Amino acid sequence: MLFLELIRQALQGEEHIHPIDRRMAKHWVKERLRRIYPHLKSNPQDLEKAYNELGIEAHEGSGKGNGTVYEITLPESAK
Repeated sequence: MLFLELIRQALQGEEHIHPIDRRMAKHWVKERLRRIYPHLKSNPQDLEKAYNELGIEAHEGSGKGNGTVYEITLPESAK
């Protein structure tokens, strides 16, 4: 039974992530960026640029609960 469920999920692809979950994640990442880099508090354009440079991708998690997982890809200059 588990094997058939895995095949069915693979054929269906990833589920759509709810917009509220996506906005909450963006809010908390930006809040963390403000704390790490205080100069971003007063500059919304730079904050948005820093957020976009992180390359955050949302994926549905696997296992029990199937929670959303956010993968961060650092820019090449930061590596």
